[in-house]
Amino acid sequence: MSNIANGFERLNEGDFHGRLAAVHGIAVVLFSAPQCGSCRAWKRLLPESLGGLNCRLFEVDVSEATGVARAFDIFHLPTIYLYRDGRFHAELQCEARRDAIREALPRLLAEPAQDEP
Repeated sequence: MSNIANGFERLNEGDFHGRLAAVHGIAVVLFSAPQCGSCRAWKRLLPESLGGLNCRLFEVDVSEATGVARAFDIFHLPTIYLYRDGRFHAELQCEARRDAIREALPRLLAEPAQDEP
């Protein structure tokens, strides 16, 4: 069974750091939960907003990967993290609009990397 759904690769507690560390380039990680309406909207919006950009999309279901959510102190959903070459780079915070996402991503990636939360 594939761990890819709707363009997103699923991450869990056992493989979160290892799989992200192996990514060359940009990875976008969506922390979500099935009952979160905003999460479902972002999950539809991200693939279309990032289309044409060389990004891999990952999802962490915090209802299943509770240890990962606790390790990052994830309290608000959705939370979206950007990784570059396997290392945390920044949190994506912008309006849930295609143009806002396409504007925010290059700006965040042009800034120095932040410390992992």
